[in-house]
Amino acid sequence: MNAPAATHALRGSPVARASLLAYLLLIVYASWFPFSGWRSSGLSPWTFLNLSLPQYWTAFDALVNIVGYIPLGTLIVFSLYPRVRGAWAVLLTAVCGMLVSGTMEAVQTYLPSRVPSNLDLVTNSLGCLIGAGIGAACVRAYLEQSHLFELRQRWFAPYASQGLVLLALWPLAQIYPQGYLFGHGQVLPIFSDWLSNWLGTSIDLVALLRPDSAMTVEQYWLSETIITACGMTGAVLTMLCLLRSGAPRIVLVLCMLGAALLVKALSSSLLFTPDNAFVWITPGAQGGFLIGLIMLAGLAFAPQAAQRRLAVVTLVLSLLVVNTIPVNPYFVATLQGWVQGKFLNFNGAAQFLSLLWPFFALWFLLLPSHKLNRQ
Repeated sequence: MNAPAATHALRGSPVARASLLAYLLLIVYASWFPFSGWRSSGLSPWTFLNLSLPQYWTAFDALVNIVGYIPLGTLIVFSLYPRVRGAWAVLLTAVCGMLVSGTMEAVQTYLPSRVPSNLDLVTNSLGCLIGAGIGAACVRAYLEQSHLFELRQRWFAPYASQGLVLLALWPLAQIYPQGYLFGHGQVLPIFSDWLSNWLGTSIDLVALLRPDSAMTVEQYWLSETIITACGMTGAVLTMLCLLRSGAPRIVLVLCMLGAALLVKALSSSLLFTPDNAFVWITPGAQGGFLIGLIMLAGLAFAPQAAQRRLAVVTLVLSLLVVNTIPVNPYFVATLQGWVQGKFLNFNGAAQFLSLLWPFFALWFLLLPSHKLNRQ
């Protein structure tokens, strides 16, 4: 093992720990989605532990619960390494998995749209245990001898660990249906619903910020162009400002954009119908994508400090526009054909990524570590 790899193994993997935090947040959001109607039923949150197994359940639901917690178990083992390893890591991970799943189920007692289940606790814990076994079996090969680790050391700056997790999540953020291509972070409509339910009256924060809510087709077109161009440019610049001078920038940019577009097409096809696989390719989206490519071509080899600042500016501009324009009526009509069904948890996690990805990116870009020019 070379010296950098040995030092990395001794202190553990920051990428694994950042990934674990991100995955825990996804589990929380997916388990407590849709975060509305909170009330006390008068029962203890641990009552579900004493109930008999559910009479009606499907193998699909059990499989989803197991698969959903396998990455959690693997990431916990990776995060514990090298301080805790082997059988102790598997045992500690299994306990952590049970605690996480038990907490998620207990809190669901206060959500009328969710039903806590001891079967979910069992299947989630089993998934975490399986993931722990997988992690223990391959932790050394992945964290100490992995070709991916060598590429990470060669292409990315030392402070890029959390950023790599963000970059991996950006294509996945395209899964949730959005009114505009790369239009992440549209939180005002959700805040409006929360305030309306809390105060018992209809509140529209978008209308308060923009009294002239009526928009022409040209204005929608221009808004989508700005959102697409700025959202795409901000995300890619976030990656570019983390690269070392010898990294294959053009290849990495194309891979990042290609992955995002592929996920977008597949999710549109699966969530709606195959005919809607490319419904998001609108004139505004095409114009914004072209403008984004032109901007990135000019900024790909700019100083890292400039790339970081421009990433912040473009992400903020995208957030301002996407949160101050009315919801696209065409998108609302399309969304009516979307049935969440058995994928309620999955869609909750996808919405979490879509809403909060730009905010996490801004937090990362403003970290003090970026003020140091480390190569």
